[in-house]
Amino acid sequence: MRYFIHIAYNGNNYRGWQKLPGIVSVQQVMETTLSQVLKETIQIIGCGRTDAQVHASQFFFHFDSEREWNFDLLFRLNKCLPKDITVYDVIRMEGLPHARFDAIQRSYDYYIHTQKDPYLVGLSSFYPLSNPDLESMKEAVGLLTDYDDYGCFCKSPLKYEHTICNVSKAQLFSDNNRTRLRFHISSNRFLAGMIRIIVGKLLEIGNRDLTVTEFEQFLKTKVTPKTIIPVYAQGLYLSKVTYPYLDLPARPVFSEILRSGVDVPS
Repeated sequence: MRYFIHIAYNGNNYRGWQKLPGIVSVQQVMETTLSQVLKETIQIIGCGRTDAQVHASQFFFHFDSEREWNFDLLFRLNKCLPKDITVYDVIRMEGLPHARFDAIQRSYDYYIHTQKDPYLVGLSSFYPLSNPDLESMKEAVGLLTDYDDYGCFCKSPLKYEHTICNVSKAQLFSDNNRTRLRFHISSNRFLAGMIRIIVGKLLEIGNRDLTVTEFEQFLKTKVTPKTIIPVYAQGLYLSKVTYPYLDLPARPVFSEILRSGVDVPS
């Protein structure tokens, strides 16, 4: 029997989702905990990969087990897992749906604060922009849905068969003081480093080091910028994963605190 597990996690203490030798990953912690609770070796497949210190407001993985259990698995997992990983749902699935390959859309949010704030450390990225040009940043964001080849905003485009991404939504929000920003993007797929590279270029626009025309030229010509500096990982959240047969709302977790007061027109 196949099960989907709906979780969220704060990524600060992990070297990303993927299990690799010698590191602490979310996948490794989940596999170890499931194996201990179910008393069998469990291997899991996630809906994607998040980099070191990237968070997830919504994440799914699947595993197979023929064992029947007579206890509350949701309660047991949350009791055994560390405090920075939460399980929301254990869903018994029909057939063999795939947590990674069946996902039709993923959404990410990236949070920025431009004034130093000790309460946002590890949850939002601090970039001390002085009077950022939010109008130009928003104009550039509006261009993202007009193009589908994002090879220019990728760390290693040659490893992919193609670099086409169907970006369905891209928005920029700010608070009234323009000191806290949220960049939102939804697509059927994302390339390595794509979101953090895009946000880095948006910050250059906000700092008046790059024009909107120059930003669009990268998309038009598919030429990679000479300088690519991805923004910090801590501000990035995988916030929504959608399947043809499963579309659950993201639960209110730590990212909801960051959105408070930010979702106003920039």
